[in-house]
Amino acid sequence: MILVFGGTTEGRKAVEVLEEAGSPYFYSTKTGEQELSLHNGLRIEGAMNAETMYSFCKEHQIRLIIDAAHPFASQLHETIANVASEYDIPVIRYERIYPPRDVDITWIDDYAEVPTDIHTLLATTGVQSISKLKYLEEKGIKVIYRILNRESSILLAHQQGATDDQLCFYPQTVEADAVLMKESGVSGGFVEKIAEAREKGMRIIALKRPNLSFENSVNGPYGLRRAVEKLLSEFFPLHSGLTTGTCATAAAIAATMKLTKGETPAEVPVLLPNGETIPVAVVYSNDYAYCIKEAGDDPDVTDGIEVRAYVEPSNHFEIVGGEGVGRFTLPGFDYPLGEAAINKGPREMMRKNIQENVKIIISVPDGAEIAKKTFNPRLGIEGGISIIGVSGIVKPFSEEAFIDSIHKCMEVAKASGAERVVINSGAKSERFVRTMYPELPRQAFVEYGNYIGDTLKIANELGIKHVTLGVMLGKAVKLAAGHLDTHSRKTTMDIRFIQQMLQESDITVDISNITLARELWDIIPSNQLNDFAQTVIRHCATYCNPILPNGLLTILLIDENGKIYG
Repeated sequence: MILVFGGTTEGRKAVEVLEEAGSPYFYSTKTGEQELSLHNGLRIEGAMNAETMYSFCKEHQIRLIIDAAHPFASQLHETIANVASEYDIPVIRYERIYPPRDVDITWIDDYAEVPTDIHTLLATTGVQSISKLKYLEEKGIKVIYRILNRESSILLAHQQGATDDQLCFYPQTVEADAVLMKESGVSGGFVEKIAEAREKGMRIIALKRPNLSFENSVNGPYGLRRAVEKLLSEFFPLHSGLTTGTCATAAAIAATMKLTKGETPAEVPVLLPNGETIPVAVVYSNDYAYCIKEAGDDPDVTDGIEVRAYVEPSNHFEIVGGEGVGRFTLPGFDYPLGEAAINKGPREMMRKNIQENVKIIISVPDGAEIAKKTFNPRLGIEGGISIIGVSGIVKPFSEEAFIDSIHKCMEVAKASGAERVVINSGAKSERFVRTMYPELPRQAFVEYGNYIGDTLKIANELGIKHVTLGVMLGKAVKLAAGHLDTHSRKTTMDIRFIQQMLQESDITVDISNITLARELWDIIPSNQLNDFAQTVIRHCATYCNPILPNGLLTILLIDENGKIYG
């Protein structure tokens, strides 16, 4: 079991990550005031001292602790470290993302260091800090304490000697010479608090965050998932992987470090598009560095490939494609024809991670051969694979990744100038439907897999006016029932609804023993097949037409032998 200490934004994010596993875990907060929904997690309320934590971990066989508590909860961090050491439990610290320390801010290590050359101070450091700041009042400084407007906080403020006229409530800001705040990180609104104080002309005094020492530290959801997969591998049934863009970025960082600093660490920190940083393993050769692509449990023909980066000195920053990296040969991408197929996301990742002016050459041995097994030929990417990745991380069987690929295919289809885009579930249905549209280029045919609704939404978003939906009966009966995602893990064939459609078609047959929808083609009398097909299409149109309000949708139902009803 996993024990999470939360009550923070990071705690909430940790819950989102762990819920993806479908496995049970514990979520602990000092109070029960944080609102969040737990489906697989069990909530625990109340502060834990060392003895309580020892007992809990032993009783519930805790095998991993995630410390997502507030960075200033020093006592809790210390207790977690001691208990984890005693029972040999690994700990993941879910840390916040912190902006660089501004030199125009007065930084202090302790409340006793607050400058006293001010007349009024707004303290936004929380109700627990009131007693630590009372000494300022003895020096004649007027202190206003900003706290949360809840009964427990107000009571605690009064217990520490604060009067009602000394209190204001978040997010209210009163005029003062200076404001005292904690270095609370991006999720704690630190950047916004600084901007507000500067706008009001207030001096900013910031209490530095404690230095926490944990062997395993992450600062975002992707890093947390990968750390859990490493330390408690069975918690997630399926493991995540890295995009080719992240691999290329890691290799480029490593090659740059070797060139400019002579350093060759086994792992390099990679800043992802969402702002978090993850460690990525790299290997060095004589004149390049490389990263091995890991797909996790996502089926991917690029799993295990070597993504290389050669780096040369330059007077400007440049990224080019080398051996095994494809070239754009059709419109519809962010870069001109003939440019290396390194997408915008990976290019921006490399630029943000590498500050030096260097020329980066990305190559993939055997990339040209591997590309034949991908969507690349259909997209007009020739000569190799593409370096891609929006988030930098691949979740296993990721819907997001598949829908992203559909989106790109639809963009290319539109850019081809074809008067119609034909969407199909796969190669078989496409082969049958292609006979009806021999004049359309290959790029006009797009596979939707199971994501019919999402594909139609993309068509509408891109302003595609004429769409043909080719669908075989197994998916069609699910779509007719209103299921726009036809994956078997989302929905199954509804025998009662199929019976309803048969009745609407004035067809009387026994379907009680069928296990696959395609059996209907043999059960229904041949002279009534068209009637049934039209009923199925009509129900499908009921759910599909509203998704494409500004376009014209043609629905074609395909039988096992390629006969098309429409």
